[in-house]
Amino acid sequence: MIHLLDRPFETLPTWLAERGVPAYRAGQVTTWLFKRRADGFDEMTDLPQTLRAELAEAFAIWTTTVAAHQRADDGTEKMLVELADGQRVECVLLRDDRHHRTVCLSTQVGCAMGCAFCASGMDGLVRNLTSGEILEQLLRLQQLLGPDERLSHIVVMGMGEPLANLDGLLPALAVAASPEGLGISARRITLSTVGLPGGIERLAREGVPYHLAVSLHAADDRLRTELIPSNRGTGVRALVAATDAYFEATGRRVTFEYVLLAGVNDRVEDADALVGLLRGRPALVNLIPFNPVDELPYRTPGSADVARFADRLARSGLTVKTRYRKGDRIDAACGQLRRRRQST
Repeated sequence: MIHLLDRPFETLPTWLAERGVPAYRAGQVTTWLFKRRADGFDEMTDLPQTLRAELAEAFAIWTTTVAAHQRADDGTEKMLVELADGQRVECVLLRDDRHHRTVCLSTQVGCAMGCAFCASGMDGLVRNLTSGEILEQLLRLQQLLGPDERLSHIVVMGMGEPLANLDGLLPALAVAASPEGLGISARRITLSTVGLPGGIERLAREGVPYHLAVSLHAADDRLRTELIPSNRGTGVRALVAATDAYFEATGRRVTFEYVLLAGVNDRVEDADALVGLLRGRPALVNLIPFNPVDELPYRTPGSADVARFADRLARSGLTVKTRYRKGDRIDAACGQLRRRRQST
């Protein structure tokens, strides 16, 4: 069977045309999928019954199952999704206020980047996700919403390195942003990367209008390479130069994510190094107190230390926000739930 979500706007019209079915039927199917949250073809009641049966024989909408589903008191929900080959990935729904419904998506099973403080890559990279597997995460999270709720934002900062799987990710995001798809504004879609200059250059070259968030975590090569081994092949200066080129090409301000690790990268000298690297750039620094992972030795800084670090950046002219944790009681750090389920 063909996975319909891999290329819904290309595959479906071709299939219908080959069978002499009017072209407008494709729009009816995608409306049911993306707007009306249909779970199967049998629910698409404005299609002829014979066509629904033929579609069900030819296409699979779902290739995944939900292996685990957790909900926190703050409304955050996390799913562990099992893929057709038995591998598992995580995705998260965050309820930020009355209107914002943000989803956090994975792009790979595991990760090859080896970041020292992240649970996702502790077992290495298994494989890339397909476009359809990425879209399934979106639709499964959308099904958790009430009838008056809709998805408003996408952050691609779950398991995996998004820029290492742009061939799978970009078609999925194009569907999510399309008015015929989920209709989520491209300016409300964020790609989070450890910083692959080649991938950043591709985004700039293709004029992709998404927001770029770079996981920096240290402003000097020695410490950043310790925390993010892939930095050894690029270096901080080359990474920042790539983000400068991205800003020039797209006009989109780049966010630099900075996970604060107590006693590691939260010192005064670390703040000053960050100021020296980013001062004068139209950038936002997003500070993220570490979300603890049992197998890792890092600790979360105290609230006073976080505030002091943020204040030092702000007083030096940088634009700073602090992102507070959501869902820490449901293993919301990337890769935590998957690893817990693997060990039980």
